[in-house]
Order: sequence, then structure tokens, then C-alpha cells
Amino acid sequence: MGSNMTPKDVLSLIEREKVQVVDFRFMDFPGMWQHFSIPVTVFDESLFTDGLGFDGSSIRGWQAINESDMLVRPVAESAFIDPFSAYKTLVLICNICDPISGEDYTRDPRNIARKTEKYLQALGIADTAFFGPEAEFFVFDDIRFDQNEHSGYYFLDSAEGRWNTGRDEGPNLGYKPRYKEGYFPVPPTDSLQDLRTEMMLHMEDIGIPVEAQHHEVATGGQSEIDMRFGPLVTMADNILKYKYVVKNTARKHNKTVTFMPKPLFADNGSGMHVHMSFWKDGKNQFYGDGYAGLSETALYAIGGILKHAPSILAFTNPTTNSYKRLVPGYEAPVNLAYSSRNRSAAVRIPMYSASEKAKRFEFRCPDPSCNPYLAFSAMVMAAVDGIQNKIHPGDPLDKNIYDLPPQEAAKVKKTPGSLRAALEALSEDHDFLLKGDVFTEDVVETWVDYKLTNEVAAIDLRPHPWEFAMYYDA
Repeated sequence: MGSNMTPKDVLSLIEREKVQVVDFRFMDFPGMWQHFSIPVTVFDESLFTDGLGFDGSSIRGWQAINESDMLVRPVAESAFIDPFSAYKTLVLICNICDPISGEDYTRDPRNIARKTEKYLQALGIADTAFFGPEAEFFVFDDIRFDQNEHSGYYFLDSAEGRWNTGRDEGPNLGYKPRYKEGYFPVPPTDSLQDLRTEMMLHMEDIGIPVEAQHHEVATGGQSEIDMRFGPLVTMADNILKYKYVVKNTARKHNKTVTFMPKPLFADNGSGMHVHMSFWKDGKNQFYGDGYAGLSETALYAIGGILKHAPSILAFTNPTTNSYKRLVPGYEAPVNLAYSSRNRSAAVRIPMYSASEKAKRFEFRCPDPSCNPYLAFSAMVMAAVDGIQNKIHPGDPLDKNIYDLPPQEAAKVKKTPGSLRAALEALSEDHDFLLKGDVFTEDVVETWVDYKLTNEVAAIDLRPHPWEFAMYYDA
């Protein structure tokens, strides 16, 4: 439950809490948490060094069947008591290793994040990369979907959904946030206050410091809980704990949560704005006397992120649905520019962060469907490339983008329009990720291939319901 926990501390915790089950968790390649459990009677301290074998052949994006044996090696400081299990369960996040060599597995996303931290330290640019992600989600009451050879649909519902103002609810009490006005009236319009509080308190119980919880802009139950910033690997771990807590708390109340970026048509999608800063020897390397109180280092880091944004998005916005949120003409951060004011700019410098301690920038493109280990790592590697090569981001975009004359607006580069375009950008521009052997050529190739085959092609093959509305009478 703390960053300084040792294997011995874990054993004391097991005894103190009368733990019955130990649950080992790790991240698959695309970004889902996986797990298996053992009785506490067979758990001992040697597992922290020797690890525990399992078959990795069915894990998405991993080993071929002939080399499927893998090893999980639990991390003592990641330990927490599961708030949802009927039997007292201790959870340990694990690294994945090769059982023969004992080396960290190159396709383990957590390993990539650990290598990123080590690479940053080895360069002397910073000893810590701090991340503060703001993950949004929807709480729904019902979700149904199906697609087969001759039909396809999805149907979702929320007692809060504005579309239900006319439904006979015996009685309908009418407090349903208007479209784009969910940010943030008090209850009874906000019907999820107690649910989000329960989520927040569970997070605090398992060691995640929380700063705020609130309703978000969209109708139909959009919400956000803000965690306090932390170092890269810790913060990626915390995102997984966050998703776990949010989904399971909702389920307890017979509700369902999605982190899908764009589940509702014609209302706001769910993003995950990511605040980032580099620190060294207790000093914020992004604080300075440049634009918006930024240092030259910070501006070069922004330059690297903007330059490599199309390929970073293959990790930070890794679903076909992600690009239904990143559409020009709305509040979406589709402009590859930086600004202290403009929320449609990909990089924003929050102006309430004037002090040295709080100075940072915010990458607004990512969404919560991403694998946080890979997303944060790609951001750091792009920022490092910017710093090393002194990539200046040019002038800030402080004017309202919608007021710009067409010629000027056309000069502002845009985010990719689809997952396919982002994956193509990643294929062409990934040398910056390979530095220090952080990402490998195999990781990049496997990611692109997995996404194209399993997601892009799968969507391309299927008729869309709206195509019938547009073309049936052709």
C-alpha cells in the first residue's frame, strides 16, 4: 500500500489482514489487466525473486504457442487489499519475465514503462517524469450490442440520459442533464454523487491519492475522478487500479462503466488529458521565464510531442472509436499546436499552474482507452527527442482557431483522422521510440499489425447502421 513496501512488509500485511488469496495482475499487450490467484498457503517470499510460471500463449499480442511459458514476478510496493472480493484478497502487480533467461519480456508494457524511466535518468535530463492523467468515463444503466451477417445495432441507456425526458418512469422526475450541460449542476440533476464518492473512497483506501470527483459535460452519466500526479510507472499502475475500482463499484450498484472515448452521438466524448513535467534534483525542469512561464526545456519537449504526435496517437488514442472524438469543429484537441488558452490545441499550458511546483503542460489528445504504460512512455520518448534535438514548437496558437482566416487555419497541422492513419504514421516515424532500447522494432511492428488486423480491418468489413440511412435507396 506504499512505495516503500518490501517483500517482508507484504508478508506482515498478509498476516495482519488475515489474507486468504493472493491475486497476481499484469497487463496484456493491447491494454487489459489480466490475473490469476493462488491460496495464501502456497505464497512465500521467494516468489518475489523466483516468480511464478504461467502459460502466455493465449494472452493477446504475446508469445507463439511453442514459446509460451512466461514468468510473473510480483512487485512488493504495488500491494493492495482488493475492496471487492468476497474473500480477503491481496493484489500484486507483476512484471513479466522470460522463464529461461529471467530477463524482462520486451512485449510487457510495464517493462517498456520501466525502461523509459531508466532511459530518462541515464540521459541526465530528469530523474522523474511526473504524470497527471484526467480519465473520463460514462456510467450507464444498460448496454446491448450485436452484429452478425444480417443485422447490427447497439443500444445504451442511462436514467440520466436527456433522451429519457419523455419516458414513462412511473413517475419520471425529470432531472436529466441537458446535452453538453452536465458540468456540473448539484444533485438531484447529478444523480451519481454518492456513487462517485464511493469510487473515490475505495481509491483512497487502496493508496491512490484523489484530488476531486465531479460530473462531466455530457448527459447520460459522464464522470471524472482526478488522481494526484505521480511518477510514470506508478501513475500507469494507478490508472489500472482506477479503472478496476470504477467498474467494480458501478457493477455493485447494477450499473456499468465504459472508458470508450465516444459512446454517445452528438455529445462530448471521454478524453484523458495528460499533464506532464520533468523533475531533476527536486527542481521542476519545465519552469522558466519563457512563454506561459515555461523553460526552454519544456518548449523543446512540446516541440517533440507536436512533431511526433501522429505516431504517438497510435498509442494514446489506440481505438477506431478514438477518432470519433478527435473531430475538427468541436472542443476536441485536433490542432497540433500549443497554447495557454486554446482548448482545441493539442498541448495546453494550464495558467492556474503559475508556481514552480505546479508548472507543467497538458497533452489533450489521449483518451482512457489507451494502455497507459505505452501511452506515457511514447510521450516521454517524444519529449526527450524534442529536448535532445532542440525542436522548437514555433509560435503558440492563442487566437480562436475558428476565427482564423482559412489560409492561416490551413497551416495548422491536424491530428490523424483515423486509427489507420495513426498506425501508418507510427510505421513511418518510430526511431525516437527505439532509443535506449525502450520500445523495440518487434513491439512497434506487433502493435501496428495487431491493431490493423484485429481492429481496423474488422470495422472496415462491417456495414454501419447509418450507411443504410444514407444509401439504402441508392
